[in-house]
Amino acid sequence: MKRKIIIVTHGMRIGGIERSLIGLLNACDYERYDIDLFLFIHDGDFMPLISKQVNLLPEVKKYTSLLVSTKNNLKNGYFDILTEKTYALLKAKYFCKKNHISSQNLVYMDYQQKYTCISLPKINPKKEYDLAISFMNPHYIVSNKVKAQKKIAWIHTDYSFFEFDKKSELHIWGKYDYIASISDSVTDSFLKQFPSLSSKIRLIENILSPAFIREQANRMDVCAEIPREKDAVTICSVGRFSEQKNFDNVPFICQKLREMGCDVKWYLIGYGGDEQLIRSRIMETNMQEHVILLGKKENPYPYMKACDLYAQPSRYEGKAVTVREAQILCKPVVITDYATSRSQLMNGVDGIIVPMDNEGCAEGIKKLIEDKTLQAELIRNCSNRDFGNEKEIEKIYVI
Repeated sequence: MKRKIIIVTHGMRIGGIERSLIGLLNACDYERYDIDLFLFIHDGDFMPLISKQVNLLPEVKKYTSLLVSTKNNLKNGYFDILTEKTYALLKAKYFCKKNHISSQNLVYMDYQQKYTCISLPKINPKKEYDLAISFMNPHYIVSNKVKAQKKIAWIHTDYSFFEFDKKSELHIWGKYDYIASISDSVTDSFLKQFPSLSSKIRLIENILSPAFIREQANRMDVCAEIPREKDAVTICSVGRFSEQKNFDNVPFICQKLREMGCDVKWYLIGYGGDEQLIRSRIMETNMQEHVILLGKKENPYPYMKACDLYAQPSRYEGKAVTVREAQILCKPVVITDYATSRSQLMNGVDGIIVPMDNEGCAEGIKKLIEDKTLQAELIRNCSNRDFGNEKEIEKIYVI
């Protein structure tokens, strides 16, 4: 008799968390396990990548209401959800003001799901699962709306970077049987905040298939978008255009590289709310010819493969999926010295870590550009390493 698993997450828009979910779904043994997937919204470029063996549960409009505009909620008559979202916003503002919390916080995201949960229906209420997975926080939905023998919640982010309502977060994490962490550094930052939860933690890394990534990288020729230019070094970065990824500082870093004598072209792949900020800074630094926004790409791998270096200039990460993907494609990788960077790669072995500030970052990239021996060593070490970790799925089977 097959075991029954349900996975719950927001949607399938392009992002590292969504990409890691695709890796998990592709690694599942469907002869032994029935997998139901519940999405708040059936939306996103990664929808076609969901395995045909997955049972995608129907969309429930009340869950979709958590992710859409006030106008849409009014149109659908979800006044209860609107009231609860407004209450959550006011409560979050009060908490942040009272506790002098900065804009970098998880409070509203936590409160929104906490206070709207009461109006949401049960998920697939006639079915009891052996395991329920809450793949993206906040984790109120699986805790309260899914019937399962065991429940596991995922941590994808560095908890040392954010401020939050510790009491509220501890309460919801504590309801789970297990907590899956994607790296040792993510675990360390989480347990500094919630040491009482240490017995629940299980390390389950993002699941990636090197064969899939290499096959996708060879699917198209991108020379029209990333032309080869004599003596020019091409750099690629992939991610959401958000504060986390720090792409707004790429024009300044690129400007400094140019001032240091490096002929570089830096290609940014992604989308998000910071796009206008990035464009304004490209104009401010006069880097229009050197920092190029390629936009959203369902398949970023041909672009990563086409460039000389891969750079992840993030302010913080849990464990960036794109960095591992670039290593699988044997690219020399540069990442900034964010809190969890040492769990991402071995500095000087399969990538390099550079300072977070713009000048230090530019100097670190310049050294790598000029050190062809180091580049060759990074490429060789990546090509000799097996980055495949599909066996991580066995840790879920054990649970």
